[in-house]
Amino acid sequence: MSETRAPFLRPLIARTLRGLKQAEYWIIARLALGVLWLLRRLPADAALNLADRVVRRLGPLVGRHRVALDNLRQAYPEKSEQEIAEIASDMWGNMARLAGEYVFLDQLFDFDPNAAEPGRVEVVGAETFLRLRDSGRPHIFFTAHSGNFELLPVAAARYDLKVTALFRAPNNPYIAKYIFSTRAESMGELLASRAGAAFGLARILERNGNIGVLVDQKFTRGVKTTFFGQACNTSPLVPKLARQYECDVYPARCIRLPGNRYRLEIQDPLVLPRTEKGTVDVNATAQLLNDTVEGWVREHPGQWMWFHKRWKME
Repeated sequence: MSETRAPFLRPLIARTLRGLKQAEYWIIARLALGVLWLLRRLPADAALNLADRVVRRLGPLVGRHRVALDNLRQAYPEKSEQEIAEIASDMWGNMARLAGEYVFLDQLFDFDPNAAEPGRVEVVGAETFLRLRDSGRPHIFFTAHSGNFELLPVAAARYDLKVTALFRAPNNPYIAKYIFSTRAESMGELLASRAGAAFGLARILERNGNIGVLVDQKFTRGVKTTFFGQACNTSPLVPKLARQYECDVYPARCIRLPGNRYRLEIQDPLVLPRTEKGTVDVNATAQLLNDTVEGWVREHPGQWMWFHKRWKME
């Protein structure tokens, strides 16, 4: 009897598990959005400072903290355990501020080149935004999960430079919906990172548009590279698009400054490695992107997301 009923029970069990997972997502999202709602009731500085203090205490209690410590030990074998712990603590503070800043994105970007007093945001390379806006050619911007990287597309939008940012949605659909709506209001076009996204980005470049991509995540089917001297897989997306459309690739980063201030840097385009045939060398360019990001991270190690499983090859 049990063997006869088993095939009929499997769909019911599967639906029940999916329902429980959705319920879990909903509860977590309610809690997270409730915290953000409470932060919104405070002045921006007070909210961000409070979030920093709280998450520095909570971060070491979660499993990802062990991943971060292990990554830091691999990246900095010369550092002491105390130094490693301090960088991890700074990372959690940075993550707390990043989450809190979502509710203040409309207030934070206050760059005014004509202002008598500096605001929260300073932009290095603002003239690049203006030049590319009127160039009529395609361009690729790349950045990393460092500082408040969300402010870069905000800055481009304020300069009327249309940049379509590749957006990797969180697994929690309720949080993803909130983040997508928040980002879309201030950042312009977003493209979900899913199957077919590469074709979407290619169509934008074909129309002489601009795209923005985060390049510091693990990519299982990527090209073999190194990062902090450790073997890792890196997405070939940016190198392949640069090769296909012969477009310039611009490094862009955000540096978090004391006092809830930010420096956005739009750097000169990379000189991309070439093959003997003159085309962009995909593997060498992927390594160049890693080297660029590594340089940024070494400057401000506490502002990068060390809990990514960046070096896991499988």
